[in-house]
Amino acid sequence: MSVNIRITRNRYVFALFFAAMIAVSHFFIIPLPGGVPIVLKNLFVVLAGTILGSFYGGLSLLIFIAAGLLGAPVFVIPGPGAFATPLGGFIIGYFIASLASGLICGIPKTSEKKLNFFLIIRISIASFLGFAIIIACGVLYVMRLNSISFTAAMITWCLPFIPGDLIKLAICIPLTLKLRPIAARYINSI
Repeated sequence: MSVNIRITRNRYVFALFFAAMIAVSHFFIIPLPGGVPIVLKNLFVVLAGTILGSFYGGLSLLIFIAAGLLGAPVFVIPGPGAFATPLGGFIIGYFIASLASGLICGIPKTSEKKLNFFLIIRISIASFLGFAIIIACGVLYVMRLNSISFTAAMITWCLPFIPGDLIKLAICIPLTLKLRPIAARYINSI
């Protein structure tokens, strides 16, 4: 098997792996006082982009969304009905966030093994932007779906999630720094 075929296959395997991780993370909920739990799904969404890059991170989300639309229990409400609820905005945000964070980080390269200041900044910006896009898409979607004001949507669908997302952001950056070189060995020849 040639190196290029193996690398291409590995990229698709990693995309499938992240789609599975995003789907499985649906079942892991960390309860917090105040009633808004921390869910790990958006952490894996952002990691898919920051580790795999834009195309393969986005592909992992397309696989995840397709599975949900076909009725796999990966959304809170299985099937297309999820888009008739405010969660539809977050699902759309997952795809956009993975693309955007992956676009900033790019496909990992084996030459990134050494940490440098610019890599850390790039990953930090990509991770922050990924979480922000997910919330922004959710807020805008709920505003349109429920015809509520921006302020009401922010209070209901943004503010309660900020503490959990800040914790996930703090976890996402070192995880990406650790996992990108590992992924680079399997999905890139540069």
